[in-house]
Amino acid sequence: MASLNQLSPPGTGTGSGTGTTTHRSLRREVGLIGLMWASVGSIIGSGWLYGAKNAVVVAGPAALVSWGIGAVAIVLLAFVHAELGGMFPVAGGTARYPHYAFGGLAGMSFGWFSWLQAATVAPIEVQAMIGYAGHWEFAQGFLNDNGTLTPSGMVVAVLLMGLFVAVNFLGVRALARTNSATTWLKIFVPLFAIFVLAVTNFHGSNFTSHGFAPFGIKGVLTAVSASGIIFALLGFEQAIQLAGESKNPKRDIPRAVLGSVAIGTAIYVLLQIVFIAALPAATFANGWDRLDFPGIDGPFAGLATLVGLGWLAWVLYFDAIVSPGGTGLIYTTSTSRIAYGLSKNGYAPQLFERVDKRGAPWFGLIMSFVTGVICFMPFPSWQELVGFITSASVLMYAGAPLAFGALRRRLPARERSYRLPAGPVIAPASFIVSSLIIYWAGWHTLSRLGIAIVIGYLLLGSYALYATRKGLPNAPHMDWRAAQWLPVYLLGLGLISWQGGFGDGTGRIPMWWDIAAVSVFSLVIYYWAIRVALPAEIIERNIEDVEVVDEGGH
Repeated sequence: MASLNQLSPPGTGTGSGTGTTTHRSLRREVGLIGLMWASVGSIIGSGWLYGAKNAVVVAGPAALVSWGIGAVAIVLLAFVHAELGGMFPVAGGTARYPHYAFGGLAGMSFGWFSWLQAATVAPIEVQAMIGYAGHWEFAQGFLNDNGTLTPSGMVVAVLLMGLFVAVNFLGVRALARTNSATTWLKIFVPLFAIFVLAVTNFHGSNFTSHGFAPFGIKGVLTAVSASGIIFALLGFEQAIQLAGESKNPKRDIPRAVLGSVAIGTAIYVLLQIVFIAALPAATFANGWDRLDFPGIDGPFAGLATLVGLGWLAWVLYFDAIVSPGGTGLIYTTSTSRIAYGLSKNGYAPQLFERVDKRGAPWFGLIMSFVTGVICFMPFPSWQELVGFITSASVLMYAGAPLAFGALRRRLPARERSYRLPAGPVIAPASFIVSSLIIYWAGWHTLSRLGIAIVIGYLLLGSYALYATRKGLPNAPHMDWRAAQWLPVYLLGLGLISWQGGFGDGTGRIPMWWDIAAVSVFSLVIYYWAIRVALPAEIIERNIEDVEVVDEGGH
């Protein structure tokens, strides 16, 4: 397999399995601010437009506790990713870490989870843009009453997906500049809205008038996954996905990951506080689960209009186009880079590694467009997509703590630009949290996710089998023994979800017992996985495909 550091600058032939094909590399043109803004721009997307309303309907004012749980979960995962991202500055990093530690089967699995998550985010952002645009008369025919897309709405959605791809074809430098400009606006507008609502409409009694936690602990936990909290906080990994294009990845990636999580968490918690406090009492007089007011389909803008801040509503409606648009743009980028990484590891055709003269992986971008358009069909509404993507996202992230534990055990002396303190404690804790978030999404969502996983195995497994039989240079080795824990984890978590009480589960496992079951099960899987991980010499061989980047970024 050709390693990344063997790829020549654009226009030079290096061989890509045939010895005659011209192959271009990704360009290292993104600095710290570009990396951090890629992550922040992904975190501050449609989640801030809908997350606060959806969370309070499910959990009441105790949604603040839900945001706290979500923030702790994301911080734990971000710490783990910060160490791994500094070690392996490669394109599509989150899709590749399990490959290094557990070989082909695990790498293919978590690579598919990563790609599935990234490919479905751009459509959800398009859906959010169309949903908020419904405030204007010209866009009111884009959505049905149940929130699904009309034929004209589908046309607009496809055009927006095409726009995301077109900007990506301009190259990573143009992309970074475009994203940086939109991200400044995406940060300013929520902060401005927080300030205005807090100064003009803050009713502290709203937090207790109907009980702080009217739906109990189940409401709090359901809000973490099903209402969009985890979805809103996701996105820090975008700096890692762009590591192959970073000027100084070993220094900048940990800073970008941790910095973006801090910024995003602070903004979302403040948004939840002012949303609850600014609501007139009449809007939730019948209970938080019956929250209602004119314009609730665009919660913050509708609230601004309700409390006499019509001018702020116009600002928010404008930002409702910019914020999801910027996030959809960067996730389109991420999808193509993950596909690039999958191809490098031999799970997808080498066509995904081809880049144009501007350094854009053109085939991966085309496929991200096609996948995004397909997503509008089975998952046409924002809330349906949120539950699905949250589960796919956290399942993707769950591979990082396992790879972290295995690499700490097998390669303790390997250079790490950032070494996570208390890593042996934080890594299993983050894996438990990941499993719990997947479980809280509920059986209704996980059963659909299971179908998507099977489709992925059929697609990627078929290619891996073809590549092996044909003796292609990037044919992967499945390493079944090192991934023996994986089918047990997927099936076991699905079984607990089916028997649990979230999202149409049977409810046979009572509350708290189900959380204990997921936690213990996850710990067993974690230590089983790192115990059977690949030997150090095979891991080193897998890592040979990592581009070695010095402190100067050359």
